[in-house]
Amino acid sequence: MFTLGAFAIIWDAERRVLLCHRRDFDAWNLPGGGVESGELPTEAAIREVREETGLEAVIERLVGVYGKTDNHNELVFAFTCRVIGGELHTTEESSACEYFDLAHLPPTTLPKHVERIHDALEPPAQIPVFRRQTAPSLRPPASTLR
Repeated sequence: MFTLGAFAIIWDAERRVLLCHRRDFDAWNLPGGGVESGELPTEAAIREVREETGLEAVIERLVGVYGKTDNHNELVFAFTCRVIGGELHTTEESSACEYFDLAHLPPTTLPKHVERIHDALEPPAQIPVFRRQTAPSLRPPASTLR
């Protein structure tokens, strides 16, 4: 069974990237986390931004889908997002939230997140992000496929 994750890459006007410092260990990462049951990755990314930073955001584009199978099966979606409201502050999940210049990322930034940040600088892929489909499916519900 795969777990799903969703992360947001948010730039400020000076082209600095938003990172959050984790409370559970000394690492900086992009705002994001697990996709909850019944939630789309796009919805999870927006929710996680709100929960970890206090900011309201909208999805701009899909950067990539990342797989990891070494010690647990994981698919992670990374999106560029744009802030549309809220106020940047720490939360239960983050001890600090700051914008960083790409040349001066904290040394404890998770390497996989650095890779995603650099991927976001590449030209956008010519694929749609996500659409919630309203037509009935001929396949069994996702809960029976796991």
